[in-house]
Amino acid sequence: MAEGGSGSPKRTVTPYDEAMDALSSLITKRSRADKSNKGDRFDLLFDYLKMLNLDQAISEMKIIHVAGTKGKGSTCTFTESILRNCGFHTGLFTSPHLIDVRERFRLDGEDICEEKFLAYFWWCYDRLKEKTTEDIPMPTYFRFLALLAFKIFAAEQVDVAILEVGLGGTFDATNVVQTPVVCGISSLGYDHMEILGNTLGEIAGEKAGIFKHGVPAFTVPQPDEAMCVLEEKASKRDVPLQVAQPLDSNLLNGLKLGLEGEHQYVNAGLAIALSFKWLQRTGHLEISYLEQTSSLPEQFIKGLTTACLQGRAQIVPDRYINTESNGLVFYLDGAHSPESMEVCARWFSLTIKDDNEQNTLNCPSQNNYQSMHECVDKYHDRRSGKNFMQILLFNCMAVRDPQLLLPRLMKTCASHGNYLSKKHLQMKFVKLS
Repeated sequence: MAEGGSGSPKRTVTPYDEAMDALSSLITKRSRADKSNKGDRFDLLFDYLKMLNLDQAISEMKIIHVAGTKGKGSTCTFTESILRNCGFHTGLFTSPHLIDVRERFRLDGEDICEEKFLAYFWWCYDRLKEKTTEDIPMPTYFRFLALLAFKIFAAEQVDVAILEVGLGGTFDATNVVQTPVVCGISSLGYDHMEILGNTLGEIAGEKAGIFKHGVPAFTVPQPDEAMCVLEEKASKRDVPLQVAQPLDSNLLNGLKLGLEGEHQYVNAGLAIALSFKWLQRTGHLEISYLEQTSSLPEQFIKGLTTACLQGRAQIVPDRYINTESNGLVFYLDGAHSPESMEVCARWFSLTIKDDNEQNTLNCPSQNNYQSMHECVDKYHDRRSGKNFMQILLFNCMAVRDPQLLLPRLMKTCASHGNYLSKKHLQMKFVKLS
């Protein structure tokens, strides 16, 4: 820590800090790309690719492209883990990050190291700064990160690049990819409605924007309104669209998925379909996934059971204050839509029920909030003299009125015997970049 002119400590600016400052300069107040602004000049992305000499590299990349409202990040994580355990050199691009932007870029299951990140970052940033003009300005924050991902994966010569759509599909920066090997659509629901539309059909239409002519695609069981639109869009583009069924837990040979929650079996089923199809279309497998109904390859099982992704149904004990008589456990999830809040509440309720089977709250089943509050207040006194606290944290960044989530959360928890009041919930208002 250097000393300033007035004698006060002066923070040392590291090369990584400088890169983060440069990246932050790309954040704008412009509306996100949608139909009303013609995709915020989506065609500029092709100009950026030429500036970075990446257009040919992307056309040769073996890409798996995944859109969706819920579960697309988990699906991508499962897919990457499966193919890595099959022996392939993998690249994974996801968003958002929790702590460090390097989390968005994984090579062989690990966040890209700082040294490589800085080298690729400045290679892209400096060239774009040099070549952009008033008519073709610097790319915005997410677009730059997508371009950086393409540069990293091309330079590192990955065997497979798994790309998670940032928002929507049609005008997302990742949709500059024209020839993916296979596409996936995870569970659809209501989110970012001011951009994607007010109905499931409109939202499904935007997600289906990643479909490419003749490229096979998979989705999961969807509401009828959404499925009809997906099938219509697929038919217009001659896309063979199949529905991947949720994974049968018996196929894991007694092991558990690496990502917690019953909903992850839906995402795992989609990941299996995408992985099999990628292997088949790249000449590494002769059979299709539909023929694998009674067993899974060992590499698939290992990939599914060792997958890791922070902030998705994650349990974090406080290592500093946990003792035999005291404990603090955080239950973390990125839920930020009404549907995902119900899934989050189900996971939380079932998890603490398993953990504390003999200490379940014996609250009345009627909707008596005063009784609920009293029961929760007494909870910590009734655990054999031990003081254990369980805190559920979730993310509300993408909801215009976060209070809309609370009724879903409390109702779902109550249906599982866990009666919570607002004062026992920690709503985390954090802008995840």
